[in-house]
Amino acid sequence: MESRDSSRTESQEMERIGPSKGSGIYLSWKDLWVVVQDKVAGRRAILQGLTGYAKPGEVLAIMGPSGCGKSTLLDALAGRLDSNTRQSGEILVNGCKKALAFGTSAYVTQDDILMATLTVREAVYYSAQLQLPHYMSKSDKMERAEATIKEMGLQDAINTRIGGWGVKGLSGGQKRRVSICIEILTRPKLLFLDEPTSGLDSAASFHVMSRIIKLAQQDRRTIIASIHQPSSEVFELFHNLCLLSSGRTVYFGSTSAANQFFASNGFPCPPMRNPSDHYLRTINQDFDVDIEQGFGEKRSTTEAINLLVESYKSSENYQQVQESVYEIPLQNVESVEKEGSQKSGFITQCLVLTKRSFVNMYRDLGYYWFRFAIYIALCLCIGTIFIDIGSDYGSIQARGSVLMFVVSFMTFLAIGGFPSFVEDMKVFTRERLNGHYGVAAFIVGNTLSSIPYLLLISVVPGAMAYYFVGLQNDIHHFAYFVLMLFACMILVESLMMLVASALSNYLLGLITGAGIQGVMILNGGFFRLPNDLPGPVWKYPVYYISFHKYANEGFYKNEFQGLVFPNLQVGGPNKITGDEVLRKYWQMDTSFSKWSDLAIVFGMVIGYRVLAFGIIKGIEKLYPIIRKFLAWAAEKRTDCVEE
Repeated sequence: MESRDSSRTESQEMERIGPSKGSGIYLSWKDLWVVVQDKVAGRRAILQGLTGYAKPGEVLAIMGPSGCGKSTLLDALAGRLDSNTRQSGEILVNGCKKALAFGTSAYVTQDDILMATLTVREAVYYSAQLQLPHYMSKSDKMERAEATIKEMGLQDAINTRIGGWGVKGLSGGQKRRVSICIEILTRPKLLFLDEPTSGLDSAASFHVMSRIIKLAQQDRRTIIASIHQPSSEVFELFHNLCLLSSGRTVYFGSTSAANQFFASNGFPCPPMRNPSDHYLRTINQDFDVDIEQGFGEKRSTTEAINLLVESYKSSENYQQVQESVYEIPLQNVESVEKEGSQKSGFITQCLVLTKRSFVNMYRDLGYYWFRFAIYIALCLCIGTIFIDIGSDYGSIQARGSVLMFVVSFMTFLAIGGFPSFVEDMKVFTRERLNGHYGVAAFIVGNTLSSIPYLLLISVVPGAMAYYFVGLQNDIHHFAYFVLMLFACMILVESLMMLVASALSNYLLGLITGAGIQGVMILNGGFFRLPNDLPGPVWKYPVYYISFHKYANEGFYKNEFQGLVFPNLQVGGPNKITGDEVLRKYWQMDTSFSKWSDLAIVFGMVIGYRVLAFGIIKGIEKLYPIIRKFLAWAAEKRTDCVEE
């Protein structure tokens, strides 16, 4: 009764979602080569002339020992190879050479890249809001998320945070199931799974793969999964098998016929042994041991692999695979792409990403809260060292030093958020490749979610430093101080986002961000006055593109204008005004107001965010161009060698 009820529930869910449109996706590849440039060995072939196909309603398992090219084959079929690789051969989508649209396919990576601060329900529900079509209501999206969580057996951990470094959360297997949940929410036409059972026990592996098989059969999805060493129960679930060794095809065909193929070549699977274990043991050349063949005869692993590869190439099955690549009927690719491209609107994406990022920042102590504590301690130090500086002539230098320290070193500490930016970029890259949302939505969401925290950092520590030191005691002067400090904070975060979009390495990113800020501080007009800066390079253009110039000018105008100081210079007037201090002492231009400086800083914030958007989009656009250029260059090099 219980199983019958669960099956009825599944069928009702499928009916509510609606029948699958179209005939699915036929993916085929012919004579596929992938070559990588090796500094030691030169060019090295990772995949060598592979041919195969994957049909709707079926699951293709890609198996082989470690380093055989399983993940590379998945990346090649999904269009995710690195730019330093050269790919040749044909990859056909429904018989056509056409790239898949976002949303038509999904890819579950081997590494579980998830937000550690979110619970299972939050992670899946946020993804449902981002991916599912705009015409679905929030309640329907929530139902889809809840149903998907139950399908993957995560209902007991639904309110558990995913967890990560230093935070206890889900197990590795549970994280893998969350990753699968997120990608099957939209019921994609084509699903790539890289090691979907890694980290799972045999029972969980069977249940997860059983659900994936049902998904393929009921919705006519095409599923390709690389799998290392499945149990016998899981192995029997697959429809077709692609067995690789050192980038070559050892066998391609139905899983049921694989045993006959090995037996006919003298490597029968012993009774009571898992067939997948037997196949991997036979073709694993990492340990060159002798393998029994037939009647006590032994062969080395290399000889056994060569025998199997040649036997497969001369078999009828090989000829059938070659013919099947081109016998696949042409389908209406446009309708498939149109259906796959439906997703939530831009405004919805921005709102969901803002909320998700806000929750992540609130729960991640390292994102803002530790920095907030450091800012408070730092401003206490500033306030107690420069406490009540007065208004004598010596306070001119003291006021300038305080403001310079605030704009330089308090904003400099913002680079501490770079590791969090990198983690955000990893999540964004995974979700962007699967078409969850666009670059603009990510930039907007990250910007809006950070505003409350940066305002808090600007107001609380800023007030401590401002009033302890005894700067101008007017609310409008303090409001400007907070606004300029906030603008500097968000500008540095924009700068670090710009760096993170170009460099994903923690060390390189921190060094680059610190170096850029160091150059800006030196050319900000404090350590070296503007008129004393060398003209080439340092004053033109570095001084004018450094945000410290405008931040210093804004802070100084806000503080000195309206004040009068005693003049200690012999032969001069008894008093010196703040405007004279700005022009003569700090060599600043007072022809425009402090609000112009504030506007310029905010303009630079927008400029950095737009530049980050341009870099991300540029990388996406240039990526295929670079790949084509490298392939063309390699072909030219080969032609020259042959001539």
